[in-house]
Amino acid sequence: MTRTEDGRADGTATGGTAPDAAPAAALPHGASFQEMWRELLPVGRHPGTRGYRRFAWTGADAECRDWFRAQAEARGLLYELDRNGNQWAWLGDPAQGDAVVTGSHLDSVPDGGAFDGPLGVVSAFAALDELRGRGVRFGKPLAVVNFGDEEGARFGLACVGSRLATGQLTVEQAHRLTDGDGTTLPQAMEAAGYDPDAIGPDPERLTRIGAFVELHVEQGRALDLSGDRVGIASAIWPHGRWRFDFRGEANHAGTTRLVDRRDPMLPYAETVLAARREAHLAQAVATFGKIAVEPNGVNAIPSLVRGWLDSRAADQQALDTVVTGIQRAAREYADAHGVDLDVVRESFTPVVEFDHALRDELARILGKDTDLKVPVLGTGAGHDAGILSGTIPTAMLFVRNPTGVSHSPAEFAAEDDCVAAVGALADVLEGLTRA
Repeated sequence: MTRTEDGRADGTATGGTAPDAAPAAALPHGASFQEMWRELLPVGRHPGTRGYRRFAWTGADAECRDWFRAQAEARGLLYELDRNGNQWAWLGDPAQGDAVVTGSHLDSVPDGGAFDGPLGVVSAFAALDELRGRGVRFGKPLAVVNFGDEEGARFGLACVGSRLATGQLTVEQAHRLTDGDGTTLPQAMEAAGYDPDAIGPDPERLTRIGAFVELHVEQGRALDLSGDRVGIASAIWPHGRWRFDFRGEANHAGTTRLVDRRDPMLPYAETVLAARREAHLAQAVATFGKIAVEPNGVNAIPSLVRGWLDSRAADQQALDTVVTGIQRAAREYADAHGVDLDVVRESFTPVVEFDHALRDELARILGKDTDLKVPVLGTGAGHDAGILSGTIPTAMLFVRNPTGVSHSPAEFAAEDDCVAAVGALADVLEGLTRA
């Protein structure tokens, strides 16, 4: 392990372990959230787009990691960096087992919003502050986690940190991941001061965890439409990413007759429209959001158009129908234009039903002493909680997003809703960990 300054080597732990230690100073309700949010807000923000570019193993990612460690140490928590670059802050002894863990991620999609990921991490520390302010005595260890490379913005695969920890991504597969500049994941990790040879499954760490609860901004408008500030997740839709390679023939844009062209851009464009049509028929979603063109010249007919499809649906049958329909249409269009087509499934996640017992317990805790029912809703977005659900009991809380926009600078959650969500998360953690 090469990153050794300030004890950052793999598995290094720093800070205190006292389970009932009080914060240095009591903060009024919501104050610690607001302070942390303001501190984290400028990190990785692009001045032109006002969106975030916090990509794995870059300078902005390092700043986020430094921020996380500083928050842990300021609270006297036991700080650990695991073999896959995930960060942990422990209250209590991790070896005790049956721990309750909360948190999310700090990286972003290209020009993403401020809330996706960071809201869950900031709220986790703020909820811990609130519980200490309440004088709660914890019967179980509690941890805050920042999972690395959740968005997959740099290497094209989401949830790398949690996939590695659970063994859903092998070391060999991880070592083959490459970014748009040709830099491999091992090269990027090494440049950032981490050891890529240390990565791999982490079953011993995961067996310490009795429950994982991830708080996240809602990536839709269900809560806004219902008038609720906080909701509970029921399931994550099955979803995947497919790469469509349309291969034609490069030629001069000005001298090649239309009838002589093998232009891969034409079947690609028709496939984009087919994706919208198939998704609409199945009440699903399908998006071509990324494209690469070769030779990428204004006055050149492309030789290759590579497009990435993201598709999600409420159930597996609907998703299969959509993707099969898109592929069938793409092949028909490619044949009509004399273009070759290869389709590669790059990633896939089946439907994730969150642990029913844990989900019901969250509903009981949040509905205690009130006649109000906490709404339960599904989501088409993937999360680390979904990856972990096959190994440990997981649950999710959603915070109202009045814009319904996510993965964009327009992503939003009102401060009073965020503070209310901190209170809800604190209630859940208290209920799950109280002695």
